[in-house]
Amino acid sequence: MRCALWFLCWMMSPLMAAELPSSARAVQAEQRVRAELGARLSDLGASWGAPVYLRIFKESRELELWVQAGEGYQLFQTWPICTWSGQLGPKLRQGDWQAPEGFYAVAARQLNPNSRFHLSFNLGYPNAYDRAHGRTGDFLMVHGNCVSVGCYAMGDDAIEQIYTLVAAALAQGQALVPLHIFPFRMEGDWAAAYAKHEWLPFWRELEPAYRDFVAGGQPPRVRVQGKRYVVE
Repeated sequence: MRCALWFLCWMMSPLMAAELPSSARAVQAEQRVRAELGARLSDLGASWGAPVYLRIFKESRELELWVQAGEGYQLFQTWPICTWSGQLGPKLRQGDWQAPEGFYAVAARQLNPNSRFHLSFNLGYPNAYDRAHGRTGDFLMVHGNCVSVGCYAMGDDAIEQIYTLVAAALAQGQALVPLHIFPFRMEGDWAAAYAKHEWLPFWRELEPAYRDFVAGGQPPRVRVQGKRYVVE
């Protein structure tokens, strides 16, 4: 059965500003980083609160943030991931300490300005695909500090920048910030290196979204159909 859940990536028209959870910690973090971030956005031709798109690559331990500038998206920054737990491949069950892979989205309600790991936002796991496959777990985050039991830990300095940019985009009307998590960069004949890997069929489902963004420069729209990811 066709699932109507969309992993939306950007909004073309202004919307009512989202009501964001806040804390003194989040406010102070924004005060520390806003001047620098704002100047860098301006250099890219983007405004404060412009829509953003996140990509994570497990193998190389990188998180990218792309920002809408004009009609396309520009790479704002790539941060090293301090740590993530588990192996290459998706999360399967509660307590497996595995960091997820797949297509997720962050809404305003998923921000946690009072995290015990400085600042954080929930990935949105399990999504419709995960639930269709009977996968379990909750409270999977991108957060500060450098410890992980299934999350992506960025360190406090990096999460202040990432969290502030995500929060600004949501506050300015982006309904959902897409967060796409890949095992690695799917360039060249990557599948040959993993020909016998148990998760190769799953990774082939992720590849069209990876290639769609490379080709078109817009965050891909992904839905779940028949227990599979499908790029629109």
